[in-house]
Amino acid sequence: MEEKFKITKKAGIYGILGNIFLLIIKAIVGFISHSQALIADSFNSAGDIFASLMTFIGNKIASEPNDEDHNLGHGKAEYIFSMFISISMILISAKLLYDSIITLVLGSKLQFSWFLVFVCIATILTKLFLFWYTKNAYKKHPTILLDANMKDHRNDCIITSFTLISILLTLYGIYWFDSIVGIGISIYICYTGVTIFIESYNVLMDISVDDKTKDIILDIVNSYKEIKGIDDIISTPVGNQYLIFLTIYLDGNMTTFESHKLADSLENTINGLDKIYKTVVHVNPV
Repeated sequence: MEEKFKITKKAGIYGILGNIFLLIIKAIVGFISHSQALIADSFNSAGDIFASLMTFIGNKIASEPNDEDHNLGHGKAEYIFSMFISISMILISAKLLYDSIITLVLGSKLQFSWFLVFVCIATILTKLFLFWYTKNAYKKHPTILLDANMKDHRNDCIITSFTLISILLTLYGIYWFDSIVGIGISIYICYTGVTIFIESYNVLMDISVDDKTKDIILDIVNSYKEIKGIDDIISTPVGNQYLIFLTIYLDGNMTTFESHKLADSLENTINGLDKIYKTVVHVNPV
């Protein structure tokens, strides 16, 4: 668990440094060349800095162990700060969408420059590195913060590739594509923000564990021949894992020791699943 928080912390720091570098060069070259797509991309980098900062802070709070006031730890901090990230994305996308539409209607003032091409290539290479690092971290320790950052880095590579195409098209007198790309980036940022918001909201509202995991738990329970029945599976999120409550029915003639030994075995087996934080099994006699 400690390693997970260390890796997420590094991913947040690398993201902050990388996106500060990209924000500076994108903003300078974008405003000089009047590229609406690159200006939109620079705002996206500003949002990425905020996202990486929220990743760093959220991870730091989530890494705090459980205490008397927070018996199940501080794992939900990841989703609270993910919600902050999503709201900032939605607000930024609205501003960018407005500016891009105005530019499309009034006409683009984009001037071709090899500096624009350099910025796009530098962005793609930087984001590819951040994506590669965050993807490896996510494979080892899957969390919503790492997942959001990984997808963000990957999609930034795609977005900037379209920005590069719009810049190269100006060599052939095609200027409107720049504004279209700016609109596309705005819509994509909004979509990503809404998706992250819904996922974070669901966890904070104690959404139940997914059906696939439920089926796995039921298969585990059914593998115990001594279990005569089971009540509904009750679950609540704890960070990116779930606390599971089960009520099973056993032969009333079993000794207390035997029934609790079976319950302990069942708890330990279910706890071995990746998505499970802790399992509590209550025994009722038949």
